[in-house]
Amino acid sequence: MGRDDQLELYGLVADQLKEAHSRVRALQVPEGVRMALTRKLLVITAAAKHDLADAARRLERLMAYLDDGDEGRIPEDD
Repeated sequence: MGRDDQLELYGLVADQLKEAHSRVRALQVPEGVRMALTRKLLVITAAAKHDLADAARRLERLMAYLDDGDEGRIPEDD
């Protein structure tokens, strides 16, 4: 992956992380579920510093989970 591709992926991941954090904050779920989802986002954010492609895949799975509308259940760990 070239430097330009890496920068583009970083920008996409950053935008998706921002959106995911906003969506998790807006969820009408028990606080424990919100905290678990927030922890997942923090782990993905930290992973992006070391393995951007892996973080992008994990974030994609979390966003799909949020899109499915099954927020009352905590998604499985990666």
